[in-house]
Amino acid sequence: MAADSTIHCDIVSAEGEIFSGPAKMVFVPAAQGEIGIAPRHAPLLTMIKSGEVRVQLPDGQEQFFFVGGGTLEIQPKKVTVLADTAVRAKDMDEAAAVEAKQRAEEALKGNIDKIEQAEALAELARAAAQLKMIQKLRKIKG
Repeated sequence: MAADSTIHCDIVSAEGEIFSGPAKMVFVPAAQGEIGIAPRHAPLLTMIKSGEVRVQLPDGQEQFFFVGGGTLEIQPKKVTVLADTAVRAKDMDEAAAVEAKQRAEEALKGNIDKIEQAEALAELARAAAQLKMIQKLRKIKG
């Protein structure tokens, strides 16, 4: 495949690099909605929200990742996802996501200050996005 028909994609979190390689397209949950990134995309720097990152490989296969927010940098030949947390979709733990969701919901029921409330809401959003992705992948494999 010609070099100009792919874009290099890096998905990185504090734990380390989770993906690095060429892609035909990359789909990322940006703060204002999903962004589809193709080779020669205009430069962009934006925040991302919790959700699914989908990488279409040059051979037509797709790889799925869950990110818990972060930053997206796009250059014409390279896209970098700097995630707060990132995990390969196949490694996601549904029981842990359900437990995190329940913990966040319980925290919101209590008498907490605004900072704790914001943290609980962020955790709730991450857990809900992770569960949504698990359900979607289950349908794809179905």
